[in-house]
This record gives sequence, structure tokens and C-alpha cells, in this order.
Amino acid sequence: MKKIIIIAIISALLVAFFAFDVDQLLSLESIKSSQDQIAEWKNAQPLLVGLGFLGIYIAVTALSLPGAAVMTLAAGAFFGVVWGTIIVSFASTIGATCAFLAARFILKESVQSKFGDRLQALNDGIEKEGAFYLFTLRLVPVFPFFLINLLMGLTPIKTLTFFFVSQIGMLAGTVVYVNAGTQLAQIDSLAGILSPSLIASFALLGIFPLIAKKIISSIQKKKVYAKWNKPKSFDRNLIVIGGGAAGLVSSYIAAAVKAKVTLIEAHKMGGDCLNYGCVPSKALIKSAKVAQQMRDGEKYGLESTTPTFSFKKVMARVHDIIAAVEPHDSVERYTGLGVEVLQGYAKVVDPWTVEIALNDGTTQRLTARSIVIAAGAQPFVPPIPGLDDVGYLTSDTLWDELAKHEEPPKRMVVLGGGPIGCELAQSFARLGSAVAQIEMLPRIMIREDQEVSDLAKSALEKSGVQVLTEHKALRCEKDGDDKYIVVEHAGEEKRVPFDILICAVGRTARLTGYGLEDIGVSTERTVVTNDYLETIYPNIYAAGDVAGPFQFTHTAAHQAWYAAVNSLFGDFKKFKVDYSVIPWTTFIDPEVARVGLNEQEAKEKGIEYELTRYEIDDLDRAIADSATDGFVKVLTVPGKDKILGVTIVGTHAGDLLAEFVFAMKHGMGLNKILGTIHTYPTLAEANKYAAGEWKRAHAPEKVLAWLEKFHGWRRG
Repeated sequence: MKKIIIIAIISALLVAFFAFDVDQLLSLESIKSSQDQIAEWKNAQPLLVGLGFLGIYIAVTALSLPGAAVMTLAAGAFFGVVWGTIIVSFASTIGATCAFLAARFILKESVQSKFGDRLQALNDGIEKEGAFYLFTLRLVPVFPFFLINLLMGLTPIKTLTFFFVSQIGMLAGTVVYVNAGTQLAQIDSLAGILSPSLIASFALLGIFPLIAKKIISSIQKKKVYAKWNKPKSFDRNLIVIGGGAAGLVSSYIAAAVKAKVTLIEAHKMGGDCLNYGCVPSKALIKSAKVAQQMRDGEKYGLESTTPTFSFKKVMARVHDIIAAVEPHDSVERYTGLGVEVLQGYAKVVDPWTVEIALNDGTTQRLTARSIVIAAGAQPFVPPIPGLDDVGYLTSDTLWDELAKHEEPPKRMVVLGGGPIGCELAQSFARLGSAVAQIEMLPRIMIREDQEVSDLAKSALEKSGVQVLTEHKALRCEKDGDDKYIVVEHAGEEKRVPFDILICAVGRTARLTGYGLEDIGVSTERTVVTNDYLETIYPNIYAAGDVAGPFQFTHTAAHQAWYAAVNSLFGDFKKFKVDYSVIPWTTFIDPEVARVGLNEQEAKEKGIEYELTRYEIDDLDRAIADSATDGFVKVLTVPGKDKILGVTIVGTHAGDLLAEFVFAMKHGMGLNKILGTIHTYPTLAEANKYAAGEWKRAHAPEKVLAWLEKFHGWRRG
């Protein structure tokens, strides 16, 4: 109701302004013709005239009415430079703040609720640097005064900040206009005030905030480094802590541009992905998939057979695969690329110094202009009572431990319903283990759409996995040699027996042990960084799992480029990390791959979308391969072919997704995919057919109707 009243009052004032030709009274000609009369009033009642002028100016700016520029000139003519500047400075700021508050009260809630996701970057920028941004806008008169007031009202900037920054930012322009107004009789138009030289002066004023920002940044740097003694020279340009994906890429890039770089790794080169995650799990998945294909021989016109195998050999193959990939990430390879590799434990002593406890027992200290923290993450072990007593495995330990087993574990519990848990559960079930997968949430793969979760659950159950959703792990127990995990479901407890329990409930960043806590680098769930991957120390960066927000090998490598380039060249040019197009794949069978938004996220964020769907059971190659489970689902901007997100479920979904990732990254829509030749018969045709489904839904019906008539006419 309050909004309606305010809108009604503003509307009435606007109608009155134009209905009674008030706009004509605020014209340059009118002010010039009334100059003598107003001068008489001012001489007779200076305070009253001053306050009256102040009130009218406030009203004009608050209502975003035309005439503020003319009134600024008039202030100079009537009150002189000093008093004219004071009156206009306060009146314009008060009026601008009123317009700012009106826009905030009337529009902010609805605008932020509807476009909050799209405005998030702007909101974050305003929160961090709103004062500088506003200051710049106020200094440069190219930007409309009223528009700045209204738009800033829709942002999170504080009212007092808006008031004082506006007052200071508009002061230079106010002085120029008021001073010009002292020569009102010689001014024929507003254009006469803004000469090329004056516009250039304003443009130079607009650079001032950037200079001020540099000054403040310099002050902040001095403050954060105050208690440390910076070396006069450095041993290295860059020191990288951690030999996983982020560390390897960071050091390689540094070496490629001829920087002197040292990479420090305490354990195994290649990090978690090579040794414990991506590589061994995909090797296991392949063996398990072949075993399942043997059981499904009839699908291919063959005899179905129960696979016979040595589990020990399967696990040996996993280790052989790791060994085959190891040279790609080895000390020898990176040494050959120009990277100094030291094996030991690194500790940051001060913002430029790293102490290395080498594996040979010696200690070494090195200084560097910049440091990149790429320490990775480790499995999270939930605090379940009795877990230590029964024993458990994680992705870090299961490959070595299970390599000792002659047979697959008879009974296995996989704790966790995320991608890793699903991949392991399906693989071990296909290799003969009786697997129970426990997830406390209503469904597995909770980040995906409901139908994707349902399909994944169905696929796992088809492989023999007992999927227990909405089961909360309470404790672990032993009864003689038997082990149990006690879970709660629907208010009742039950015991799930197991021989092997695998914790796959996520990973947590490695935040301690290498000195960050000693020098005051902020850590929460990850190392806290800004958009450039800088910590509180501008020369110390973080990348990969330790920095978040994603825990993918490909995003770690992506961040590494920014960390390396910013650390080496940030004094000249820095780059914000681009997270706009991040793909990922869950390698169950069938695979689940996604980039951008899915329906679930679009609805949560209030983003309008149009859905296009193509069922893979219609694809010739999928039919030929007897791999018809799945679909391609594309979200687009309503009425346009711009891609908002894609979910693909099916064989080789992760490979098929790449075309959509490329299209989204480079601003191409479904029409471009439709116009691209795809080899027949391939699974990749699914992408083209999905684009075709969108095109058919947007066929120009009216044009087609006229074409039908045209062709009928041509037939005679």
C-alpha cells in the first residue's frame, strides 16, 4: 500500500510539472529573463530565496525532472561561486539520495528477485568497490545524473555511502557549472559550457578513481606486509606447493614463459587424480563394464556368460594404468620442461619465503616473488561413532588395500550418494560384490534433476547395488568378526552388514601443515581468495581443490592458468577467473554429463528457460550399439537458441558434452550446432538432433503456411 501511495504522489507531481508548464520556467531563456527580478528578491530576502531555491532543486533532482543543469547555472548567477556551489552541492546530493531511496523502495525487491542471479556479479562488485564505481560515474558527466540515482538504488550500496560519495564526486562538475553560471548573460545554450577542452578535463577527472584505487591498494599492501621484511632479491620468480593438476599446470606455464620456478611435492607427483581418483577409478570402471558386457552377451547376439577373473589381476591392472600415466606427471618430465622439482614438505615462513623439509632429511629455504598454493584436498571422514573400530577405506587407501585381496569383497558398504560413491558402488557390484550404498538425502546425485537421479538409481540397482536413500548412518558396531553399520530410516534403526566400508562422502581442502595459519592467510572451507585467486597477500595465490569452489581436475588446471599468469604479470595486468562454463561428468553406466544450468537450478534461481529434449533411443548408432538408455536435454533462453545448460545421459555422454561446452564458451547457439555436419552413424548426432527438435518447435508457421500456398500456386 505504501508503494502505491508513493507512486501516486510521484506520478501526480510529474503530471503537474508538465501540465502547468513548469518545465518552461526552468529553461535557460526563462532563467535569463528573470535574473534581475530574482536578484531583487534575493537582496530583500536572501535566506528565504536561498532556502526556496534549495527546495526546488531538491524536488527537481528527486523526481528526475529536466532542468537541474539550468538551475546549477542559475545558482552561480544568483548566489555566486561559493554560495552557489554550497547550495547546489547539498541540494543535488539530497535530491539524488531521495531518488535513490525511492527506486530502492519501489523496485529493488522485484528486480533482485527476478534478475538476482544475473545481477549477482554486479551486486558483488558493488559490495566490494561500490564507492569507487559510483565516484567514477559521478565525475564523468557523460552518464545521465538521474539514471545513476535510479540504478544505484537497485544495488546493495549503503545509503550513507551513496550520499557522501555523490557529494564528493559531483563537486568538481558542480563548481564548473556554477562558475559558468556567473557569466549567465553570455551563455546561449548548455552546449556552450561543455567545450572539447572541458570534456577532456572531465575525462581526466574520471581517471582519478583509478589512481585513488591504486593508492588505496598500495596502502593496503603496506599494511598487510607491515610486520614482514621483504627480501631485496629473490631466488625464484615462483614457488608452487603441490604437484597435482593445479600445481603442475602452474609450474609448467611459468617455465614456458622462462620464469624461474620451483615445484614442491611431498608425496606422489600427479596428485589425487592420477594416484587415487580419476585414473584408477576409470580403470576399474572399464574392467567392471567389460564384465557386465559379458553377462549381457545376448544383447549383441552372443552367448551370455558369467565372467571368471582374478580380482587381484583386476586391481593389478588398475596399478598398471597408474604406472602408464605416471610419466606424464613425473619429476623427469617437468624437469625437462624447465621446472625445478623438489620432493619434500613445504612450509610458508613469510609471504616470500618457503622452507622445505626435503625427503632426504635436509632442509632448504627459498624466496620467491610469488607463491601458488595447490595443496589439493583429502577425503572427508564423517564422525560416525565406532567407525575407527570397524575400519574403513577412502579413495586414498582403497587401491592399495584391495590390491591385496584375491577375491572381491563379498559385502561392501559405500557411504555417500555423490558421483564418486555411485561410480564405486556400480563398479564393485559388477565385479561381484554385494554392495549397499547409503545416502542420507532423499536421492543420489542430488545436484542433478530428479529424473537424472531416478535414472542413475535404476542403473545402479540393475547392476546389483542396493541403494538406500534417506538412510542416516548412526554408528558402526562389531559382533565377533561381523561388522555392521547402523542406519536410521523412517524412524527405525537397522543393521547393514559389511566386510569392507568405503567412505565416499566428499573431500575437504588441505588447509593446515604448510604455514598458512602461521602467517594469517584466511581459511574457511577453502583458502579464501579474491576473483584473481589472491589471498590476503597479493603475492600468494591458491588454485585447485584447496581454493574451490569446484573439485574437478579440469577446473584445477583452468585455475592454474590464472594463478600462474597473475602471479607473474599481475603488476601489469590481472585476469579474473572465468567460471561461466564448467562441465562435469559422472562415469556410471550410462554416463551423466552436464554443463551450465539444469531445470532444478533454473527453478531455484528463478531463471526462465525453454526445454528441448531428444531421446537417445531414437538414434541410429545407439540402436546399433544396444545402448539406447538416456537423453539430451537442453535449456535455452525462451524464444532464442542461446544455450543456458545441457544435461546428457547415455553412453559416452562426457564426450558428447564437449560440443555444447564449446558452443556455450564461444556464444554459439543451437542453430550453429544444427548447421554443423556430424558423421553418420555416430552418437554425436544426438546433439544435432536435439538442436533439430528446438528448430521444429520454432518453425515459422505463418511463413510455412504462405509457402504451402506458394507451392500450390506453382503446381497450377
